[in-house]
Amino acid sequence: MSGSGLVVTLTHGSEKHKLQVVGPEENWEPTLQDMALRVEQVTGVPLTSQKLIFKGKSLKEMEQPLSALGVKDGCKVMLIGKRNCPEEESELKKLKDLEKSVEQMASKLEDVNKELVGIQKGFLNKSLQVEALGKLDKRIKTTVEQFMKVLEQIDSMSMPENFTDCRLKRKGLVKKVQGLLAQCDTVEGSIGQEMDKLQSKNLALSK
Repeated sequence: MSGSGLVVTLTHGSEKHKLQVVGPEENWEPTLQDMALRVEQVTGVPLTSQKLIFKGKSLKEMEQPLSALGVKDGCKVMLIGKRNCPEEESELKKLKDLEKSVEQMASKLEDVNKELVGIQKGFLNKSLQVEALGKLDKRIKTTVEQFMKVLEQIDSMSMPENFTDCRLKRKGLVKKVQGLLAQCDTVEGSIGQEMDKLQSKNLALSK
């Protein structure tokens, strides 16, 4: 099968959908995960609440190509699962937006780390290192503040017991931010050490 994807007929209660499923890249076979994400887009039933039935069997191996599961062009697949209520959808959207901003902050942290490694390896002229480290220190402190704000925002969100998807996503996001904050601590500590080294060298030179 070429990577152009396939079309299946999806039944969900009294609804019927023609679903086009494509692989992540040209000439890649679509997997069950690709189909489940498409189902979420079209029906609003979140991935975690979906039960996809094909020929009486529940499809579970998300990484498997559809062809390996016997799902071909024109096949019929049945979906069992409930949409989230509008309130939960709106909280989920907020979490997804926060997730995006966390990704952007994570790449800023990555940049600071790369520049620090460059300084540690001596890629920057000694006379410029103190100023560069000072700037990195400011940037890492700003990033820490931004991560803390995200945690506050997550904390202020209302999550009733039945918002299962939201609670799962929130838990994952909090864990991710905490992990990134731990990385920030490490980087900040390394910046401090480098500054101390430079200061003691400068002191030794001035004596």
